[in-house]
Amino acid sequence: ALAMLVDEGKLGWDDPVTKHLPWFELADPYVTREITVRDLLTHRVGVARHDNIWIAAPFDRTEILRRARHLPTVEGFRARYGYNNVMFIAAGEVVGQVAGTSWDDFLEGRLFGPLGMGRSTTRDAVVETRGNVAASHTEVDGEVRAVPRRNYDNIGGAGAVFSSARDMAQWLRLHLGGGVYGGRRILSDSVMAEMYTPQTIIRIDSATARMFPDTHFRAYGFGWNVQDYHGRKLVHHSGSINYTRTQVAMIPSEGIGVVVMANLSSSNLQVALMYRVLDALMGMDPRDWNAEYLATARRGEERSAASAGELEAARLQGTRPSRELEQYAGTFSSPLFGDMHVRLDGEGLVLDYSPEYVADLQHWHHDTFRAVWRRPGAGRAFVTFALDERGRIPSMEVDGFDVFRRTAGGEAEAGAGGRDR
Repeated sequence: ALAMLVDEGKLGWDDPVTKHLPWFELADPYVTREITVRDLLTHRVGVARHDNIWIAAPFDRTEILRRARHLPTVEGFRARYGYNNVMFIAAGEVVGQVAGTSWDDFLEGRLFGPLGMGRSTTRDAVVETRGNVAASHTEVDGEVRAVPRRNYDNIGGAGAVFSSARDMAQWLRLHLGGGVYGGRRILSDSVMAEMYTPQTIIRIDSATARMFPDTHFRAYGFGWNVQDYHGRKLVHHSGSINYTRTQVAMIPSEGIGVVVMANLSSSNLQVALMYRVLDALMGMDPRDWNAEYLATARRGEERSAASAGELEAARLQGTRPSRELEQYAGTFSSPLFGDMHVRLDGEGLVLDYSPEYVADLQHWHHDTFRAVWRRPGAGRAFVTFALDERGRIPSMEVDGFDVFRRTAGGEAEAGAGGRDR
């Protein structure tokens, strides 16, 4: 979508983001002034990822971007690769602003329509009206289960598209055609080349080097991973949202493309299939990618089990909370994530963040509680309350989120079941 606007002369890759979103702000004033559209697309801004700002928070795209000024700086600006979905949300909103419409309408009119992608949409409400939609699945307590699909319209340009195998094939035909589809040029040669040009270097770790000894470089282009694979340029990307996973890959010089879509979040089967198909179409000797990725997955499961065992062993037995449970109840706030509410429900504490993210707090040790999210597959976290010198509870730290400070008037009201005023 951005490339179309570049072709039309309405946008430059190196335009400052504030030229199009004047209100966009990050924690560092220098970065706010200097960040460009190119930076949004190449994962080199240097701010924390903090995906829970869209996964769990009850915020729309505008509010997510408004709160981006509170994302902590974790790397130097343009210093190294650091994946960040929030920057791609911003990129999508740049599309809408420059085009005088919305990112959703632009994709519908300029891409989905011309490419015949009639089963593709960025709107959850549209999916809800359709039949023949794959159910999301994940592992819950060791059992694979179908789980309710959640509305993630707020992720916008970072991954809000629903599609199908046939529609994704048309998307690949556009790319493998060098920007031409059905005899019609949709994107110029120059913007196509720029999308596939390495922009940010991705270091090859030891595990990747062992599995891919013939790969000499990895980099990020505009929304694409780029690397060499048996002497050819491989352009690919994965995606995982709503307990589903997709793998898209192309070798443009060979006219080869593959899309693998899976409705189970916890498997790398789609990656193994991608390489299996690429190898077959390139005439390579067969390699048991399934066995290799299965072995990798099992090693990961063993590490997770060992980590869980270590955590359980470190738990201090025989402790109890420092205060009565009702004293922990109240409203706690973070500039980035907003408000979390702790309330007493019967004989236990409940953490309320958003309609989809409510957790029962189980005492772990001292003033730390394990949060068991009620949403199937959402997992668990730890909540640790801090005590000050007077025995008050001024803040809590939520694993995977942030430090939340008790708000003024956020103390529990006696006799009110621990609920806030």
